[in-house]
Amino acid sequence: MSETITSAANPLIRLARSLRQHKGRKESGLFLAEGIAPVGQAAEAGWEIEALLYAPDLLTSDFARKLVEQQDGRGVRCAALTPELLAGLAEKDNPQGILAIVRQRQLGLAQADPARLRWAVAAVAPQDPGNVGTILRTLDAVGADGLFLLDGGVELYHPSVVRASMGTLFWKPVVQAGFDEFAAWAHRHGTRLIGSSAHAETDYRAIRRDARPTILVLGSEQKGLNAEQMTACDERVRLPMHGRVSSLNLAVAAGILLYALME
Repeated sequence: MSETITSAANPLIRLARSLRQHKGRKESGLFLAEGIAPVGQAAEAGWEIEALLYAPDLLTSDFARKLVEQQDGRGVRCAALTPELLAGLAEKDNPQGILAIVRQRQLGLAQADPARLRWAVAAVAPQDPGNVGTILRTLDAVGADGLFLLDGGVELYHPSVVRASMGTLFWKPVVQAGFDEFAAWAHRHGTRLIGSSAHAETDYRAIRRDARPTILVLGSEQKGLNAEQMTACDERVRLPMHGRVSSLNLAVAAGILLYALME
């Protein structure tokens, strides 16, 4: 049976509030999914939902109501909140009335299956969580197989990553590793690495597909790929800049390259 919470001092409310901060997510191994579509995607993809928080007065969607009923029936802790309590937890203005506390998944190279890899993206120390979420969304759109986050950078379960991914975080595997071990893993399994850099000599339109699994390697927004990382790539491509700007937004560049290279 669903419970009702009316106090901001309730331990479950305090837990949910703590997940807005990196420390809370790191210590608990949990994160928040906000909104009808992301919560529905987390449930459908089989992620472990620790608790579902919802405001009955804000739930106007039949799908959302059924989602609460289904999770309640599966033994997930479901708590009805006042609109004010839920709004205090939500990042969005005019929240849709539902939040999920979800268990994180941490994948390393040991869990990466090269046999299931055709196309993927590797991002080296990305700094903007919105870019990471948007790259995940783009990966899904083009039918690529996953994302490698290398050498740290953005925290995978940052609220902006979850939001910008539009639920694709729950469907595309994200492997976290260091660049050197990633490059060794890729070469050991015969995976082609294509690095993107403004300093590369080859126009991206000159690259041809081959039968090897391929990973597009992107540098950070500020620094790009360094010399050693460029050398580790089998091929290097650039996007031509015809105007005054010297580079594109990381997620925009990823989208252009993925569509061009995969077709």
